[in-house]
Amino acid sequence: MRLLSLLFFAFLVRFIHGETHTWYFETGWVDANPDGVFEKKMIGFNGSWPLPTLRVKKGDRINLYLINGFNDRNTTLHFHGMFQNGTGQMDGPEMVTQCPIPPGETYLYNFTVADQVGTFWYHSHTSGQYGDGMRGAFIIEDDDFPYDYDEEVVLTLSEHYHKNSDELTPAFLSRYNPTGAEPIPQNILFNETRNNTWKVEPNKTYLLRIVNVGRFVSQFLWMEDHEFEVVEIDGIYVEKNTTDMIYITTAQRYTALVRTKSDTSKNYAFMAAIDETMLDVIPGDLQLNGTNYIVYDDNNDKPEAVTVDSWEDILDDFYLKPLSNTTLFDEPDLTVTVDIAMDNLGNGVNYAFFNNITYTRPVVPTLLTALSAGEFATNELVYGTNTHSIVLQGGDVIDLVLNNHDPGTHPFHLHGHTFQVIERGPAFPDDEPTDWNATDHAEYPEYPMERDTVYVRPSSYAVLRFKADNPGVWFFHCHIEWHLDQGLALMFIEDPMGIQNNPEQQLTESHKNACNKAGVPLEGNAVANTNNYLDLKGENVQHKPLPTGFTARGIVALVFSCIAAFLGMAAIAFYGLADIPDVEARVTRDLNVEYEDDIADDEIITEDQPLRGSQESSRSNRSNRSGKVRI
Repeated sequence: MRLLSLLFFAFLVRFIHGETHTWYFETGWVDANPDGVFEKKMIGFNGSWPLPTLRVKKGDRINLYLINGFNDRNTTLHFHGMFQNGTGQMDGPEMVTQCPIPPGETYLYNFTVADQVGTFWYHSHTSGQYGDGMRGAFIIEDDDFPYDYDEEVVLTLSEHYHKNSDELTPAFLSRYNPTGAEPIPQNILFNETRNNTWKVEPNKTYLLRIVNVGRFVSQFLWMEDHEFEVVEIDGIYVEKNTTDMIYITTAQRYTALVRTKSDTSKNYAFMAAIDETMLDVIPGDLQLNGTNYIVYDDNNDKPEAVTVDSWEDILDDFYLKPLSNTTLFDEPDLTVTVDIAMDNLGNGVNYAFFNNITYTRPVVPTLLTALSAGEFATNELVYGTNTHSIVLQGGDVIDLVLNNHDPGTHPFHLHGHTFQVIERGPAFPDDEPTDWNATDHAEYPEYPMERDTVYVRPSSYAVLRFKADNPGVWFFHCHIEWHLDQGLALMFIEDPMGIQNNPEQQLTESHKNACNKAGVPLEGNAVANTNNYLDLKGENVQHKPLPTGFTARGIVALVFSCIAAFLGMAAIAFYGLADIPDVEARVTRDLNVEYEDDIADDEIITEDQPLRGSQESSRSNRSNRSGKVRI
C-alpha cells in the first residue's frame, strides 16, 4: 500500500511539475560538408554536427549546461520564441540579458517551459555563430494537439556559405562595402544538406514542422502534387488553411499537415527556392532552386525539378486566424513608431537604423542595469543613448509601428512575446517609401494573426500590437543576422520595478561567474557608473555622421576612384622600374604604329634631330635602345 502511495505521489509530482531535462553541450568546430561540394568547419555540440532536435513538454524543467569549448571567442544560447517568464537572464542575447560566456566557462540555462507548445528553435545569440551552424530545432510537444496526424517530421531550412563568419563579417562591415551588400550564399540547405530524401508511406498524415534557421534569405516551399495544410505558426495554433506554397523568412516556423497519396507508383519533388529579390547580385553558379524528394518507393525514379509560374500564390499569413479566437487587444496605451533605414556613417561603413539610431552595445548588460538601478530603472537614460531602450509600463497595450524606408524585406522578431499583426502594407517602389497613416488605415482584423517573427515588405509598413505582461528586457531586431550586425535593433525594458521585485530574476551563480570571468561589471548604468546612474560619460556610441553631401553612391564612386588611382600608380611604377625587353616593339604593337628596325643599334637621335612626322615638339632621348619608333 505504501509503494502504491509513493508511485501515485511520483506521478502527481510529474503531472504538476513536469519532467526535468538535463543536457551538457560543449561548443566546438566540426568538419562537415553540408552541401556536398565543399568541406568546412561548422559549430557543433560535443564534437557532432548538425545539432540535435530537443524535445520537451509544457511544464518541463530545462537544465542545459552550455560549456564554451572555444579557446578564442565567447558564446551564448537563445531559445527562440520562449517567453522566459521571470527568467529573463536565460533569454540569451549577449550584453542584453546576460554576460557573454568566455572560453572554458559554463553557463546553466535553467527554466521551466511556460504555457507554450509547438515549433521553436535554439541558436547562439553571439554574432555569426548560428550562421556557422550553432542552431537546432526545439519542439514542445502537446498531449492535447488539436489535429489528428500519424507521424511527425522536422524540416529545417537555411542558406549556406563556404566561408565562416570570421571572414565574411569584416568584409561585410567595411568601408569597401559602402552599399551594405550582404554576402551571397553558395547554396541552400534542406535539413542541413542538399537533395534530401523524405521517405513517406501511403495514406498517412504527416505533421511537418518547418523552421527557417538561416541568417539571411527567405525561401519559397512547394511540393509536386501535394498541399500544405497549415495549423501552427511560431507556436500559435491556427485554423486550418490549405496552400500550395509557403513563404518563410529566417526565424519563422510553419507547422502543416501533409497527406500522402494511396498510389506509390511515383515519387515527387519537394522544392525550395531563394527569394532572389533579397540578393544584390546573383552569381552564375548560384542555384536558386533546391530539389528534394518525396519518396514513396525507392525502386521508382527520383523526380525532376518542378518550377512554378509565379511567386504570387503564396500563403499570406496575415489572414491566418488563431485557433484560440483571441480578439484584437484594446486600443494602445503607447504607440512606438520607428523608421527603418540603411545608411553610412563617418567611417564609411553601412549601418542599419531605427529612427537614426544604430544599436551600440552598453558596457553592462541591460538586464543587469535594470536590476541594479533602483528607482532610476524607469528612466530610459540609464540604459544609454545608443541602445535605443524604451521603458514600458506593466500591463500596457503597445502598438509598434514599423515604417520601412529600405527597399528590402525585413523579418522582425520580438523576444519574450508574440504580437498581433494588425496591419501590413503592400510592397512599394524603391523610390516611394510609404509610411503608415494613423488617420487613414485599413480596418483592423477582429481576430488578428499572432506570431513572434513577421516580415515587413519593401518600402512599406506594418503595425504590431502586444501586451506588456512579461516583466523583462526584451530585444526587438531584424532576424537577418547581417542587419543585426549593422545595428537594426532596439530594446524594451518592460516593467523594470517588476523585474527587480521578482526573486527569480536575481542573477544565478553561473551568470555571475560568466560576468566575472569575462570582465563585465555586474551593476551600473550603460557605462557601469554606480555613483550617478544618469551620468553616461564615456558611453559606447555610434560613429559620427558622414560630412554633408556624402551618399552611399558617392562613397562607392570615391572608393572605386581611389582603387583605380592606386592601381594606375602601381602600374606606372612597375613598368617604369622594370627592365622590359623589346619595350618599343611592345608599345608600337599596343598603339598600332609602324616600327622601324632598320636603324643601326648604335644610332642615337639627339635633341637637334627632329622626330619623323608632324609632332616635332614631342621629343625623347632614345639612347641605348635597340629600335626606333615612327609616329
